[in-house]
Amino acid sequence: MNISNQKVDIMPEETLPKLLKRNYEKYGDNQVAMREKDYGIWQPFTWKDSYEKIRVFSLGLMALGFKRGDKLCILGDTKPEWVWAELAAQAAGGTPIGVFTDCRPEEVKFYLENSDSVILIAGDQEQVDKGLRIKDELPLLKKIIYWEMKGMWNYSDPILASFEEILDLGKKFEETHKDFFEKSIEKGKADDIAIFSYTSGTTGNPKGVMLSHRQLISGIRRIRETEQFSDKDNYVCFLSPAWVTDQGLSITNSMLTGMTLNFPESPETVREDIREIGPSFLFFAPSLWENLMSMVQAKIPDSIFLDRFLFRVFSAVAYRAADSDIGRQKNRWLWKTLQFIGHFLMYRDLLDKLGLSKIKACYTGGAALSPDLLKFFMGIGVNLKQMYGSSECPIIAMHRGGDCYPETSGAVVKGMEVRLSKKGEILIRGGNLFSGYYKMESKAIVDEQGWFHTGDFGTIRDDGHIIVMDRMEDVRQTAGGHSFSPQYLEIRLRFSPYIRNALVMGEEDQTDIISVINVDFENVGRWAETHRIPYTTMSDLSQKPEVIELTRGEIQKVNMLLDEWNKIRKFVNLHKDFDPDEAELTRSRKLRRKFVETGYNELRKAMFENREAFTTESEILYQDGRQGKITTDIKINAVE
Repeated sequence: MNISNQKVDIMPEETLPKLLKRNYEKYGDNQVAMREKDYGIWQPFTWKDSYEKIRVFSLGLMALGFKRGDKLCILGDTKPEWVWAELAAQAAGGTPIGVFTDCRPEEVKFYLENSDSVILIAGDQEQVDKGLRIKDELPLLKKIIYWEMKGMWNYSDPILASFEEILDLGKKFEETHKDFFEKSIEKGKADDIAIFSYTSGTTGNPKGVMLSHRQLISGIRRIRETEQFSDKDNYVCFLSPAWVTDQGLSITNSMLTGMTLNFPESPETVREDIREIGPSFLFFAPSLWENLMSMVQAKIPDSIFLDRFLFRVFSAVAYRAADSDIGRQKNRWLWKTLQFIGHFLMYRDLLDKLGLSKIKACYTGGAALSPDLLKFFMGIGVNLKQMYGSSECPIIAMHRGGDCYPETSGAVVKGMEVRLSKKGEILIRGGNLFSGYYKMESKAIVDEQGWFHTGDFGTIRDDGHIIVMDRMEDVRQTAGGHSFSPQYLEIRLRFSPYIRNALVMGEEDQTDIISVINVDFENVGRWAETHRIPYTTMSDLSQKPEVIELTRGEIQKVNMLLDEWNKIRKFVNLHKDFDPDEAELTRSRKLRRKFVETGYNELRKAMFENREAFTTESEILYQDGRQGKITTDIKINAVE
């Protein structure tokens, strides 16, 4: 099947800085562009405030020698300074690159070196230290600019400058360069590279995806055809703009619509801050929706009897009501009536506690989301929609209006063509497809006809909805000749409040499917305390017989929904969580399957060899610099 949709036009030379200037002229001091929570108080910045910060900072960058075509990296928490720095670099004709804050120094070096960045903008002391550690290995790096002053008073390296110092430099530069900023904005073209968005690197080093202003803006315009964004809306920015999806829904969307961006005080206060703001739109990665659901499920047993009863009854109603919305449940009027009653007895209070009471629409993407989880939130009144895209093409398909099916990623957006290869790989063409990889040829994945090979295995339904099953390279086959998707099983396992992560494996010469489980330490710990089970560490808790039985029960629930050949037959509770610092997860928290399977190869062999346990050694580094080893016996368990 080949799906083609008509094009979406944008203004011929529209750029993000030009949209910023338009909003400044339109709103000035009369509307808030962004808010930041600081010491418990929301501090507003109008469009005039933001424009002035960006203008002067951009002039400061130019005074440092930052010129059209230069690159800079931004490494810090999601704060107004990130947005100001990004737009300032673009206004100067440069390209910003976002870097995740939990990257190690060697990873930061890779981004700086690979992108040829001349400036690093760091959020705080921790990020500055990373830059100072690698600066001598980066001959192109000229300046490290930081915006958080705490802990920086005793730093004297000449490569350092504070955000305020660059603002002062910009003011002085302006004295001899009148209208320089405005003229620089006017030079910008829609096809200029706006950002580098590095891929997650699940199979190797990340690749620098070059995206133009045209591609970013047209992607959001495609979403706006079905979503009613306006300058009255609020959006909470807590995910890193290093992730292209949040980059589009927050910064690009704000420039297009004038909506207000809100920045939480810290990662620990996000849930509380979301509840205070009551945003109109939100984007959560699938893992965050899973964590939210796990939190709800874990707290219900500790509530009073009436709350437990209402949750049990109206959770079932939510699922049935969601099914009735997509025509899969008879007596739709009955379930919608019960859903209406449930809104007043349970859903309304639950939505308020989750900060979703004013939500118009929520989005998820970047990985598969459990259909059961999607149906639950749809059933309690959250307009939750899946989006399908990639770093190379941020938006390919999405749910829209009432056309939402939990097992799909939605219908193809306008301007895109999608078809399947003979092997079932999803191919895309047109629309907001990227401009290429920086320093790399893209011919290997863009064929002569212009079709981009996504590497995703899927299918296209008769109604045009795309179902993404797994990565092509991750589809496995067992000795019985059956092919299965590890991701399909993993997302259903993660629906459990007691399972944080999972790795499902199978071999062509083995009939069994096995799984390595990360238990949710917080939720399982609370469960253990309720059942008076003593424990000390994650390693100790995960191997408790009672916890193993708890995990077995959760796997059996998933197995009940599967064909006999597709069931998980063995599992282990791993003694630790998968860790991005050990290359087991990407910085966007996707499983690096090949790396993890290689790292746990001996454990995998032990599971297939029907051993009862496996002994592993882990190296640990103490705060005083000493190194040691911890030996753990991991029990191998069967599932009947």
